[in-house]
Amino acid sequence: MSTNEKDTMAGGKGAGNKDISQGIPFLATTPGVILGALGCCLLWGSAFPCIKIGYQLFQVDAADSASQLLFAGARFTLAGIMVVAFSSVRAGHPVVPRRRDAGTVLVLALFQTVLQYVFFYMGLSKAAGITSSIIEASFNFFAILFSALLFRQERLTGRKLLGCAVGLAGVVAVNLGGSGSVHFALDGEGLILVSALAGAMSTCLIQRFSADHDPVMLSGWQFLVGGIVLVVMGLLGGGRLDATGAGSWALLVYMAFISAAAYSVWSLLLQVNPVSRVSVFGFMNPVFGAVLSALLLSEGSVINPWLAVLALVLVAVGIVIVNRAPKVASSA
Repeated sequence: MSTNEKDTMAGGKGAGNKDISQGIPFLATTPGVILGALGCCLLWGSAFPCIKIGYQLFQVDAADSASQLLFAGARFTLAGIMVVAFSSVRAGHPVVPRRRDAGTVLVLALFQTVLQYVFFYMGLSKAAGITSSIIEASFNFFAILFSALLFRQERLTGRKLLGCAVGLAGVVAVNLGGSGSVHFALDGEGLILVSALAGAMSTCLIQRFSADHDPVMLSGWQFLVGGIVLVVMGLLGGGRLDATGAGSWALLVYMAFISAAAYSVWSLLLQVNPVSRVSVFGFMNPVFGAVLSALLLSEGSVINPWLAVLALVLVAVGIVIVNRAPKVASSA
């Protein structure tokens, strides 16, 4: 992922816990927030080029959907094991879902891992990493719209609408070719956009479910369940992973670590800081994703660099507007 894992924690139990003594004191300081949040965004941003590099190392063809799903499933199954193990060690006992948690875990696994990453991995095989990282950022704005219009979890204010409009303008800008025509393929960029919609839906669901369930347990187990589902889908479709060497498996472990480590650090940040103080750093996800894709994949010539810069600026500004706290009227 991608940008949809960090926002899962935004509505979680950790966000409302104000007992700093239970967390890591350094992460409650300004330097701690900056270093921790930027570290998470750097990890998530690196996922875009790493997936495409992984396709090469495991010899996964752009048209081989089954192998793409198997690759995704292996990553998230391992990530789920890492998150569950980390949360179990931190809690001092095995973190396992109770009977009443089972249905919730399955629903989240469907939206957050299965649907989101089926479309994401298939779309990324045919879309540029730079473009994908910015389109995926539209997830932030869809989550705001779904939360207000479908789930009635918050009010849809003019400030939020402005942020959505500015950010989505960035999504359009990055798909403009050098001649001004729109580059948007349904089997590439279109699937990335559907992935963002699924991710936005999962964010609203975790916000609702976290009132009665432990969000750390839910997310860890939904990674595990969703990853296993993707593995089964890939195997049934005839997918296979042909590793080209030890570097292939090292990359797979690193990609699982991206989800597990970034998720864990972000949850600790939310445990000892207000959500708005942490979530505003989310605009760095598409920035890191685009920069790392350009450097690692040599995609600098794939899209108009000026439009890429404009798109990054628009997406960043949009997310900042959405996350900016409303002004409090002074009593004169």
